Amino acid sequence: MMTLARCGSFFLSSLLALSAGAAEPNPPARGLPGPLPDGTVLLPNQWQLRPAGEQVVTGDFPVNLALHPRGKFAAVLHCGYGPHEVVILDLATRAVASRQRVPEAFYGLAFSRDGSQLFCSGSSDENIRVFCFADGKIETADPVAVRDIQERGVPAGLAVSADGRTIYVANLWGQSITRLHLGPDAAAPEHLALGEPAAPAPAPDPDATDDPSITKRDRALLDATDPSAPFPYACVLDEKRHRLYVSCWGRGQVAVIDTATFALVTRWPTAAHPNELLLSRDGRRLFTATANTNTVAILDTDTGLASETLLAELTPGALPGNTPNALALSPDGQRLFVACANINAIAAFDIATIGAARPLGFIPTGWYPTSVRVTADGQTLLVANGKGSRSFPNPKYGPRPGSATGDKAQYIGGLMQGSVSFIALPQGEKWEPQMKAWTALAYAGVPANGENAQRSTPNAQRSTTQIPGAAAASDGQAAASDAERSTSSALRPLPAALPPIEHVLYIIKENRTYDQVLGDMKEGNGDASLCLFPEKITPNHHALARQFVLLDNFYVDAEVSADGHEWSMGAYATDFVEKTWPLSYGHGKSGKFPYPAEGNFPIATPARGYLWDRAKAAGVTYRSYGEFVRNGKTLADPGTARLPALRDHIDPMYRSFDMAYPDQLRADRFIAELHRFETEGAMPRLQIIRLPNDHTSGTSRGKPTPNAAVADNDLALGRLVDAVTKSKFWPHTAIFVLEDDAQNGPDHIDAHRSPAFVISPYARHAAVDSHMYSTSSMLHTIELLLGLQPMSQFDAAARPMLAAFQPDPDLTPYTARPAQVSLEEKNTILSFGYRASEKMDFTREDAIDDRKLNDLLWHAIRGPASRPPAPRRAAFVFTAKEKPGAEKDDD
Repeated sequence: MMTLARCGSFFLSSLLALSAGAAEPNPPARGLPGPLPDGTVLLPNQWQLRPAGEQVVTGDFPVNLALHPRGKFAAVLHCGYGPHEVVILDLATRAVASRQRVPEAFYGLAFSRDGSQLFCSGSSDENIRVFCFADGKIETADPVAVRDIQERGVPAGLAVSADGRTIYVANLWGQSITRLHLGPDAAAPEHLALGEPAAPAPAPDPDATDDPSITKRDRALLDATDPSAPFPYACVLDEKRHRLYVSCWGRGQVAVIDTATFALVTRWPTAAHPNELLLSRDGRRLFTATANTNTVAILDTDTGLASETLLAELTPGALPGNTPNALALSPDGQRLFVACANINAIAAFDIATIGAARPLGFIPTGWYPTSVRVTADGQTLLVANGKGSRSFPNPKYGPRPGSATGDKAQYIGGLMQGSVSFIALPQGEKWEPQMKAWTALAYAGVPANGENAQRSTPNAQRSTTQIPGAAAASDGQAAASDAERSTSSALRPLPAALPPIEHVLYIIKENRTYDQVLGDMKEGNGDASLCLFPEKITPNHHALARQFVLLDNFYVDAEVSADGHEWSMGAYATDFVEKTWPLSYGHGKSGKFPYPAEGNFPIATPARGYLWDRAKAAGVTYRSYGEFVRNGKTLADPGTARLPALRDHIDPMYRSFDMAYPDQLRADRFIAELHRFETEGAMPRLQIIRLPNDHTSGTSRGKPTPNAAVADNDLALGRLVDAVTKSKFWPHTAIFVLEDDAQNGPDHIDAHRSPAFVISPYARHAAVDSHMYSTSSMLHTIELLLGLQPMSQFDAAARPMLAAFQPDPDLTPYTARPAQVSLEEKNTILSFGYRASEKMDFTREDAIDDRKLNDLLWHAIRGPASRPPAPRRAAFVFTAKEKPGAEKDDD
């Protein structure tokens, strides 16, 4: 087994030389998302894109690529929030040769050996879709049923036998493998369980109050899936050895199946979240991407043991977050390419010699690469970029309430217009200098604070081969325990300018953009024409921004609540969350895709856990009010923690998300707790508080009007801050407020921009801070103040919000502003859109059509005759010169 000491320093000297020249400088502190003057694209999360090659638009969230056996075409499978489809690319012209929509799919995509057929997963339709393929055109043929559509299997990865008569299918939620026999006289499908029997999708709850169908969150709570379920993801066939290898996404295992007997032979352990698998040509090595640990394991297929572990990370011992999720080999089998989704790069390795892999550097890609392939001639690298290549204001295609441009143009979940990168691979002596230049660009994409993102200590068991860029960790560092790493100040020195804060309150709200709430503030960069909830409705939001610091360049790191609460609590959303929330949100009629986040399934948990896990490791007291908490059945019943680390660390009587429950009662409960803490003399140093009612209930009859719901939320926030600033704890307290996501409104800068607040005696007063911040920035700042270690590369790399603080305290308390609209105002039969709202489900966030809700909110507030403006919003769209004969993409 290779050791860290033997790793090459291939790029160390070259990168040091390039750092002053070839790498572009980081953007100015007040940069806005979008293109920079040098052509770099600044993302809302502070990372930058400098994609290599040519980018070709394909569609909504591409997740897999398959190369045609004759090398002239590539198939691209799209599995996003919007319509799913298969796109065929002509590799010579780089144009779209054809495209075919499918009702639904998930990951699985493969050509038959002769290239006459293309197969893809049918997802909740419980079938394999079949296409006849000829000269770049696909024609739909009859699908092959895997099981009854009423059952829950959800076909994902698939492998096709050489003779084209057998397909092996990994059933993601069925926790099983299916062997399909093709042909007119084919035998019935065979099923092999890899875990407990599949749990059926939960039935509707007859006690649901707002809608006859249950919400996504409630369905997830009722889901009986085994917490240790394997979640089979991908499968690879080794016909010479009569084996099928299956990655168990949820267990950290590769299942080995004997295809002769169709029986499970053994399970080989891997690191967390094994996803895509790749078998060497000789069958001796199985490459396994493991998303939660930045690694690729090379398994010896004779023993099942790891002969090497490749560290697909920018520097040794980087914190989790790279998300390796796809693999490709060069035709000669000597180079391995690894798609690292969250750092927007491909890691390259020389794997010609078994046991002596050598790092070759990085190739920069678009946003969130999900698949990588090498053409048969070895000349071109193809990369599917799940979230595209740019983020910029887009008035033509952006969400415009009242327009008829369709959901994809209205909703942030449908804005992720992905792409395929065509990257010409350098040959011969040109390889090394090109890789040096590309690697430097990949490094330059990390935020300015990114050196902290690479300060961690690798586990002793995982370090063998690493991507270059810095010296290797010592043996003593490698042996450090997680507890030692989480409390060691050597990992991240504390800035000298930090104020003396002892208590942090972290308040999470729901789904609003900056312009919707603060767009009318002349002090900031807002668009008043987009402001739905101006100062009359949100007097406390405005007063807090004026008394303390107005943040007008703050962005959430997520698109919707499913990944929003993960990013807000963990500075990361796992590959499981990123790849399944679009199905839950956009394709949920079957009920087979539960809400994937907030403690419902262990597979969603980030590698280093959540903010409370870091607090626990550091010995910092903590308490959650409604976050990752399951409500009691009635108001008198206590809530329960969804994760072990929160047990005995929640207020069981604080109500989590429930639109029938006023935020005033949540404020009452927290203020009562605050007074109890004052009496007892101490309170938890970290308190996480959920205030969700700015989500609103639309115009549902009998529910608070949108104005009343947001005003309720505004007053609750004001009262809570008022109470804290008048308590004994105020002199050494900081309050941070943000939205978990910004999906439910327009913004003229970016779809991710949202209101956020820093409130403290040490916060700047009567000031505007336009530094670019994100969710991860807020988490980074909280960690610095409380002495917590970071959770991922993203909070470690994000710019801390130090410019929002001042050296000397101002102890002036805050006085809550009274509501200026009635909190009791209810929607009636005369309310605009009440009939449409009656059909919407407001018992859980994001359970409704975002476009329809935005239209209802606008007209309900501004009047039925009011015409909504056309806001500019960011779109994950990118451009490429249209090729002759290419089909025009209407989206």
